[in-house]
Amino acid sequence: MRKLALTDEQLLSIEKPARYLGNEVNAVVKDKDSVDIRFAICFPDVYEIGMSHLGIQILYEMFNRRQDTWCERVYSPWNDLDKLMREEHIPLFALESQDPVKNFDFLGITIQYEMCYTNILQVLDLAGIPLSAADRTEEDPIVIGGGPCVYNPEPIAEFFDLFYIGEGETSYDELLDIYKECKKQGKSRRAFLEAAAGVPGIYVPGFYEIKYNEDGTIDEMVAINDHAPATVRKVIALDLDHVPYPDKPIVPFMKVTQDRVVLEIQRGCIRGCRFCQAGMVYRPVRERNIDFLKEKAANMLKNSGQEEISLSSLSSSDYSHLADIVNFLIENKGTGVNISLPSLRIDAFSLDVMSKVQDVRKSSITFAPEAGTQRMRDTINKGLTEEVIMSGAAEAFRGGWNKVKLYFMLGLPTETEADMEGISHLANRMAAVYFDEVPKEKRNGRVQINVSTSFFIPKPFTPLQWAVMYTPEEYERRARVVSTAMKGELNHKSLRYAWHDADVTILEGVFARGDRKVAKGIRRAYEMGCLFDSWTENFDYQKWLKAFEEVGLDIDFYTMRERSLEEVFPWDFIDAGVTKNFLKREWNRAMEAKVSPNCRAQCQGCGAATFGGGVCFEN
Repeated sequence: MRKLALTDEQLLSIEKPARYLGNEVNAVVKDKDSVDIRFAICFPDVYEIGMSHLGIQILYEMFNRRQDTWCERVYSPWNDLDKLMREEHIPLFALESQDPVKNFDFLGITIQYEMCYTNILQVLDLAGIPLSAADRTEEDPIVIGGGPCVYNPEPIAEFFDLFYIGEGETSYDELLDIYKECKKQGKSRRAFLEAAAGVPGIYVPGFYEIKYNEDGTIDEMVAINDHAPATVRKVIALDLDHVPYPDKPIVPFMKVTQDRVVLEIQRGCIRGCRFCQAGMVYRPVRERNIDFLKEKAANMLKNSGQEEISLSSLSSSDYSHLADIVNFLIENKGTGVNISLPSLRIDAFSLDVMSKVQDVRKSSITFAPEAGTQRMRDTINKGLTEEVIMSGAAEAFRGGWNKVKLYFMLGLPTETEADMEGISHLANRMAAVYFDEVPKEKRNGRVQINVSTSFFIPKPFTPLQWAVMYTPEEYERRARVVSTAMKGELNHKSLRYAWHDADVTILEGVFARGDRKVAKGIRRAYEMGCLFDSWTENFDYQKWLKAFEEVGLDIDFYTMRERSLEEVFPWDFIDAGVTKNFLKREWNRAMEAKVSPNCRAQCQGCGAATFGGGVCFEN
């Protein structure tokens, strides 16, 4: 019988003990003595966030299909349990078996956002695993990182034995087979890592050395082990209809952030927004077959008892069979099952689809113009004109919506005061459209336009990766420009405005484009108590500033510095499909505010066609 890692008294002393119990519906339990490989898969944030992540569910399904492998889950313990575990020397444990993570063969950590970096150190620390890969012994698990943040793994490279760059369905079986054979033959940790370095998509940071120029920029990255390739090419699944996908998603005992079944309808995006990392690194666009989706939707709803299904994609409107899958779900959804459609564009087709699945009396509708003026939208290649935005708003208002959320970015390259004020003017004009389009007798209360701005962060493998960032004070000033303009608009009573924290933006910018030196700052911040930095109540910017100062890191070097087009970036050793020449070309077009067509309208020669599938070969 399974014994819980925490006693009843300990569970009763902490908030939300259901986070740590395991044994949920559809959780996989195996006999640990009958498997060769034990894999702990970690989302370095609280249970509610991690349980909402589709990637974990896919990997969990994939690993547990193997007879020789048992994959279990682990999440970051919240502050109260963290304190208790340190005081009472309780090692971090996996949910299914409640066994210490230290006893596993692998600890796989998915890294979805930069502000979880100190949580990675918390997981290693509580598990009793040395923070630096160089200090680990044969007794420690192999620590592997994956997810979007590993498209620049360098700021956290010190903490990982290896990184998996690309989509998990592709190379993991080969990697686990190699590990199993090495284990059987009694080979060393290093021998396994050398064999792993030859697997497509695998990067072993300990096998590379960074050489720097006098100004602190990178001269070159050199492989110092014969098994390590000079370039690590990402791996992707070309045929999404013959890869693992959960039929029986785990059903949590408690409410989680996204408490629904998730149906991924496609990967990648045809649009080519110049700020969007996901739109670049997940190229080429690959659609799932409509029959595959129907089967998975039916199975997941039946096996989970969930009351909502979400169609997941970077740009759902671009999925060729969107109307078909929506109509199928509506016809077969039964009593009480809702359908959610994130990432829709502003057009009549999308609004018609959404009107079929939303209760317009309760729901708001979300648009993401990203910038307030046409020049700025052309700069980032958003592909939206004001005419399209306003006609979309008019369609929505006529369809019964009266609450709109608008998302914008501030701090984009070449941004002017007019671009900032344009955000306010656009929101005001949208409110005016409501009064023009909806007769008084048909209005369902006052129109409400909720405007939110985040601050732009340059990301690797995007055309805007060369952009300069600003100080927190300058970001705040830009937000105040928008706020002041908003108050002066004719329809200001219908407008609401909120903006994100500028301090967090600075740190994300450092982590996004940082090199290996940044690890010192992350480690020192963790030692000073920085944890759950993506949670506003936990974030302490002054501690981070002090940590960076103590280890001699200049934040401005990573954020405010002008970068030449010829600079060697920390992530240049990765082949993500999009070439640097393509990114340079798009950067230059951005500076000229020129729009590039989407992938289906005209191929831009980005380099993703070398993968041999997807949208590049549709016709």
